[in-house]
This record gives sequence, structure tokens and C-alpha cells, in this order.
Amino acid sequence: MSKKLLAVTLGILTAVGGFVDIGDLVESGVVGARYGMAMVWVTVLGVLGICVYADMSGRIVAVSGRPVFDLIRERLGPRMALLNLAGSFLITLLTVCAEIGGVAIAVELASGVDRLVWVLPIGVLVWLVVWRVGFERMETGFGLAGLAIGVFAVAIFLLHPDWSSLGAQIAGLAPPADEALPTYAYHAVALFASAMTPYEVFFFSSGGVEEGWKVKDLPVQRANVLLGFPLGGLLALAVMACAATVLFPAGIDVGELSQVVLPVTLALGTAGLVIVLIGIFAATFGAALETGLSSGYMLAQFFGWDWGKRRAPRNAARFHLTVGAGILLAVVVVQTGIDPVGLTEISLIFSAVALPLTYLPVLIVANDREYLGKHANGRFSNIVGLVMLVVIAIAALVAIPLMIFTGAGQ
Repeated sequence: MSKKLLAVTLGILTAVGGFVDIGDLVESGVVGARYGMAMVWVTVLGVLGICVYADMSGRIVAVSGRPVFDLIRERLGPRMALLNLAGSFLITLLTVCAEIGGVAIAVELASGVDRLVWVLPIGVLVWLVVWRVGFERMETGFGLAGLAIGVFAVAIFLLHPDWSSLGAQIAGLAPPADEALPTYAYHAVALFASAMTPYEVFFFSSGGVEEGWKVKDLPVQRANVLLGFPLGGLLALAVMACAATVLFPAGIDVGELSQVVLPVTLALGTAGLVIVLIGIFAATFGAALETGLSSGYMLAQFFGWDWGKRRAPRNAARFHLTVGAGILLAVVVVQTGIDPVGLTEISLIFSAVALPLTYLPVLIVANDREYLGKHANGRFSNIVGLVMLVVIAIAALVAIPLMIFTGAGQ
């Protein structure tokens, strides 16, 4: 029983890293400070979408024993898979940079020492954890520590918000009268993309292979999906609610992580600040691990290399070299002084553009009875999957034009 409970931490790590990484922390704060709770519907839509596609990916792994990207190449052919690889790999590398930068910001807030001092040590630590720490310990340690971000949920009650006002904002669905609709749409796309980033599916499915999921493990896989991802969504909504309570009435726009944690500090003082910084460190570090490993998973599965965190470097040299090179590149980029928050905003928009390349093949493979037999998609999964695919396609089409037209949401 305890082993099964620990297995669910894969979903917790994926969700905490995917929903409350540096991008979603800031984007949820930006949205809450600018629009109150008017974009709750976007987060809910993102949770629904990632649950549907993560469930498909988990079933593919449990039944076939092969990760999603491996089957994408076989099912769709090398050209289509190469296009998928190029888009997803570049977005994932960009996200590795943002996550390492996010960890550095968290350490800067805790220590008062400039974040650039911490970038190289953090990069080395990420590499050491990937190389030396077992998969289960990595999942459990960073997944559960990241739940300290739940202090946002505690803070919202201690701030004594006007619940009727928050409820009206949720029901309103629209931006305030003085906010432009295109800018509102830009942030909606960015918030949606933060829940549906491509690396989440690659990490989740590859992690299932690492853990040896079989058909008998389908209940564990589903528990990962139904517990982990909604939990991540609730944490993101707690961040948004804190910003909507404190920053939105004051007219304060969020541009830095320190502004996002301000409501927690007001509600809980120094103790709250310590807890939230621990949670942010664990969540962004977990996301750095996810994205770093995902870059190796993608290349190795496409080219047919031996791969896996469990494999010693000498037995999967190209996989480990790819992961190490991606982390090193991220360290070099962040060390230039580029703003991790701004970098994350860019990565979210380009993630939105790449979403169809990731999720259409998953939907196709999940319907292939040659691979999945009786575990292929049913009618309900296909209806929801197709609806979400339409939403994904719309987000991909409008992402770049909205970024240009609004000046990246300004």
C-alpha cells in the first residue's frame, strides 16, 4: 500500500512542477493582480486539458510499455515526428533556462545575494540530482516539498477577502472595463499554456516507463492524473486569489516574484515567507529536473538511443550527455543576466504555438487499437480530447499575433 501511495508522487511532482513553476507562479500572480479572479475559467480549462492528455499518455505507456514520443515516431513517421521534436525540444530548453532562473530568484529572496551568484551552483545541483538521486526519491522529495506552496491557500483565508467580490469576478469571466480585450486574451493564452506545457506529457509518460507501469498499474496512473494535476491547479488558483485580494484592489501590477509572495508575507509574516520560499524553491527545482530530463527523453526516444534516469551514464551515454548539455546551456543563458520572468513569458507563448504538435499525435495514438486494444480511447475521452484539441489549435493560432499586437501583454 505504501509503495502505491509513493507511486502517486510522480503525478504530484509533474503537477507541482507543471502548474506552479516559475511561469505559472508569475502568470497566476499577474492575472490575479490585473484581472482579479476573472480567469479562473482558464485554469480550470487547462486542468481539464492536461488531465485528459496525461491520462491518454499514461494508458499508452501502461499498455504498450513504450513512451509517447517513441510511438509518435513509429505511428506518424520520422518527418512529422521530427517537426514535433524540433518544436517541443526548443521550448523545453527555453523552459529549463526559465526554471533555473526561477530557482535562483527564490534563493536570492531568501539570502539577499544577487541571483547570478547562484546560477552555476544551482545548475550543478540539478545535474547531480539527475545523475545521482534515485527516481523515487527525486519524486517524493521535491514533489512533496513543493506542496509548501499550499501556504498561499492558508494565506487567502487569513487575509479575510471579500468573498462575494471574488465570486462576482469569477462569474464575470470578462476583464475590467478599463482593460483591453486583446491584452486579456494574451494573458489567457499564456495562462492556458502554463498548464499544458509539452514537457509535462513527455516527463509523465517517460516517468511511467522508468517506473515500469503495466496494465495492472492503470489505477495508479489514473490516481496520478486525478490527484496530481487538479492539486496543481488548486495551488495556482490560490496564488491567483492572493494576488486578487491584495494586489488587484491596490492597482499593483506584478513584474517580479517578490510581488507574488507579498500577500503571504502580509498574512503570515516571516514564517509564511520562509515556508513559501521553500515551496517555490522545491517547485521550480522540480520543474528544472522535469524539463532537463524531458530534453533527454525526447532526443533519445526519437533516435532510438538507450535512455533512462535509472541507467548508468556508461549505459546511456547519449541520453545523459543531452541532459547535461541542456542544463549547461541553461546556466550559460541565465548567467547573461536575462530576466527569468520575462523569459518564462516568452516560453509560455511559444509553448502555446507548439501545443498541437504535442497533443494531436497523443490523441491519434490513444485511438490506435493495434497498440492499446480495449484500452484505446472511448467515446467520452475522444469527445473531450477533440474539444480540447480545438481550444489548443485556437491558442496556437492567436498566440504570436496577440504577443505582437499587445507588446507581450503590456
